[in-house]
Amino acid sequence: MKLDIVVNAKKYSLEINPTIRLLDILRDHLNLTGAKEGCGEGECGACTVIMNGKTVNSCLVMASQINGKNIQTIEGLQNNGKMDRLQEKFVEHGAIQCGFCTPGMIMSSKALLRENSDPDDEAIKRGIEGNLCRCSGYVQILNAVKDASKTK
Repeated sequence: MKLDIVVNAKKYSLEINPTIRLLDILRDHLNLTGAKEGCGEGECGACTVIMNGKTVNSCLVMASQINGKNIQTIEGLQNNGKMDRLQEKFVEHGAIQCGFCTPGMIMSSKALLRENSDPDDEAIKRGIEGNLCRCSGYVQILNAVKDASKTK
């Protein structure tokens, strides 16, 4: 199928098998490897991206579902080579731990902060509830998101 999408503000037109996943398109066709495959079942959040303003597990979204969509990945948060403030706060607070969950955590946190610029602890927990951290870095992640929300 012909697929027209916008990824990180760049237009792409691809000839693609409609049964492959968004995760595979990002990683294998567009060389955007920030989204990780953890479980392949939508349980871990390592592959989280923002599609049309909402977070999705890219391992569960098929190519046939994304035609005409606008997708943002962790790579799209940089501005002129400078990290987004949320990325900076993750580093500053040691919320990156091993780093495997970090892109998904940041994308979920980014979507949360777009909807709620001053979330309390419970809102942050709800915002990242679909993302698992195997390193038990939730305290650092919570602190990073809170700090990023204060840095306008």
